[in-house]
Amino acid sequence: MGGSRVQVNKAHKSRFASKSSRQAHRIPVNAKVKISKPDKNAGKGSRAARIQRCKMIRDQKRAALLKERRAASGPSSSPRVIVLFGFTSNINLDALANQLLMLLVGEKSGASSTTVASQTYRLRATVLIAPHGDLLSCMEMAKVADLLAFVVSANSLDDGCEPSVLIDSFGVQCLSVFRAIGFPSTAVLIRDLPAGIREKQDVKKTAISCVSSQLPEDCRFYPADTTDDLHKFMWVFKEHHLSVPHWRSQRPYLMAHEVGLAADHTMPGKCTLLLSGFVCSHNLSVNQLVHVSGGGDFQLDKIDVLKDPFPLNERKDSYSMDLDHLNSIQVVCTLNPDASKQEPQVVENVPNPLAGEQTWPTEADMAEAGANNERRKLKRRKLPPGTSDYQAAWIFEGTDDEVSDGSIEGSDGMVLDGQKDYILQEGSDQSEDENVHANIGSFDEETEGDTEMADEENFTREQIEAEIKKIKEASGVDEEFPDEVDTPLDVPAKRRFARFRGLKSFRTSSWDPQESLPAEYARIFNFDNYARTQNHVLAKLGETDHDQVNGVAQVGSYVRLHIKDVPVDVASKLCHLSQKLPVVACGLLQHESKMSVLHFSIRKHDSYDAPIKSKENFTFHVGFRQFVARPVFSSDNINTDKHKMERFLHPGRFSVASIYAPISFPTLPLIVLKNKQGDVPAVAALGSLRSIDPYRIILKKIILTGYPLRVSKRKATVRYMFHNPEDVRWFKPVELYTKCGLRGRIKDSVGTHGSMKCVFSGVVQQHDTVCMSLYKRVYPKWPEQLFPLQ
Repeated sequence: MGGSRVQVNKAHKSRFASKSSRQAHRIPVNAKVKISKPDKNAGKGSRAARIQRCKMIRDQKRAALLKERRAASGPSSSPRVIVLFGFTSNINLDALANQLLMLLVGEKSGASSTTVASQTYRLRATVLIAPHGDLLSCMEMAKVADLLAFVVSANSLDDGCEPSVLIDSFGVQCLSVFRAIGFPSTAVLIRDLPAGIREKQDVKKTAISCVSSQLPEDCRFYPADTTDDLHKFMWVFKEHHLSVPHWRSQRPYLMAHEVGLAADHTMPGKCTLLLSGFVCSHNLSVNQLVHVSGGGDFQLDKIDVLKDPFPLNERKDSYSMDLDHLNSIQVVCTLNPDASKQEPQVVENVPNPLAGEQTWPTEADMAEAGANNERRKLKRRKLPPGTSDYQAAWIFEGTDDEVSDGSIEGSDGMVLDGQKDYILQEGSDQSEDENVHANIGSFDEETEGDTEMADEENFTREQIEAEIKKIKEASGVDEEFPDEVDTPLDVPAKRRFARFRGLKSFRTSSWDPQESLPAEYARIFNFDNYARTQNHVLAKLGETDHDQVNGVAQVGSYVRLHIKDVPVDVASKLCHLSQKLPVVACGLLQHESKMSVLHFSIRKHDSYDAPIKSKENFTFHVGFRQFVARPVFSSDNINTDKHKMERFLHPGRFSVASIYAPISFPTLPLIVLKNKQGDVPAVAALGSLRSIDPYRIILKKIILTGYPLRVSKRKATVRYMFHNPEDVRWFKPVELYTKCGLRGRIKDSVGTHGSMKCVFSGVVQQHDTVCMSLYKRVYPKWPEQLFPLQ
């Protein structure tokens, strides 16, 4: 009757009751003590302290934000970098850049430099034009851009409202790269708008509907045809709070306005590289190392703090500043490094050959072992009947011909009745050879017969290869088993796969991460506690910003860096590249010049069609840094400490790329470039820095396959997995499995051509395939050339 108005009481939550309340009924009444309620004023002190603490945190954040805004827009801040990028090649960016520069410096006075200071807007800005078709230049400009202004032509909307009409293939590729690097503040400037107000609004809405899906959500659209339109845009840009990628705010950097070199007569082949520009993001210390984009890591000889060439407090008629005036800038002060505090340029560790840490055999050791095995060739010995293995070991080579009267040799060299013919080799198991023929008889009684086995033993090498190929073509290529390899016919499998081992379980089996390390691991560095080291390094960077430390160039100051010991050819290439793309020098944190093993989360780019194979040469752009690496790809297994190697980088999913490279503290974006045709780089993959761990276990998996010859319920004779009995005995402890889901093991060898008897957990099908998984640990290749310009 009551419906939902019926009273429903909450159930008694006895399981949440405290222990004292559950035991309260057992305490006598006279023993109970009344618990007094706490005083109302007792918590006022702690509550007031919490309120005061929260207010202090809010005030600190407000003060930090106000300081950041004043530093970004004040007279002592570095110029804001505006990069103009056209979605198509038919957009005239030069005219738009000239209009912006003339608007900043004034109509009557022209701009002789891409960096100007505007008294009207109280703003300093640098206008750069991204060349359409030059991927490397566009990418380097996007790294230093404070505002990425995309330019769209309204004439392209006449063909229809499709993203492919407004943005060509190169624009789509660059947008994916910009998205991977991290978008700074963005805006879209629309050119060639119609004259009517209604038509202009319609074209603007059409452009927004076509392009907005490719850009960040806070991106705004502006008309950019007339001076009034650009004037409104500049006022909005001046008051707008710029957002930069997080990785760019972790290191000091300098975009070079001038690049030069000074000869160093003390060291032939070396010179001093001169880079002039504004210090951005953080204070730059003369004692820290710097990375010149593409050139490498170097030490600073000194830093000249120069007079600001673009001050905001000068008259308007003083903007016409030619290059001769820029080269004669007054030096305010010079910062010299402290030898006791300067970061050493340590790249590789010096290995101690007496330490004995590296146990992996070298190529010379492997060649010597192979030569020793060749010298110990197999020798046939004719032994008297009934001779045991122990007795055969005492028979010398000179007594091989001394056989007993009971052994009779035929004219064709064939062993007759009563005579045994053994192959004696060091380390071979003779007891298994003695029992082979006895076991074959009992096993063949359960099978069809021995005619097929006799025919197989008479096969030639070409016939065996043709038979294997025929069986594989019949079974088809199974994508679930991409690691299948063929056992070589001319090399024993135990020697060909000597570095592989079997695992009971890929997830739970143990693998020592410090076992059999290669010689390159003696040259790299490792952290005892990586997280603690990173926090310590970033704390030192904060001390450089807040404390008044000697030898530090402040943010926003115009400086000239004297980078010493730079190769002359590298400096010449940088001077040539500065004409078409910005040369950036970023300050390195502590330990960032040392080599280690870096792991990146990586995904193949959609526009790259060629296969990406492991251990090929690629150019890695990690933040501001560039270096050449030969990665090895692997899967990312969450529930195990072992990861499976991938021979190729497969599209549509993420993998992990491991390389030898200088240490870099995350988070940092990754752009992988590959020279596809000549010297034109193409984007091969995108990703980000994941971790630094030399002991990450990457295992290469191979699958040896065999095919049932004769089947008897759970037993089968398997062929073509091995080609000699020695390999069968060598791999006997490794577990087998079939593609139909059975598990098995090797029981014994059959014949002399590598066939073997196997026992499985269920009934074996004649069309099934028998597999054996083997694993070995792999490592990335050491790069022959560490930096692209070297």
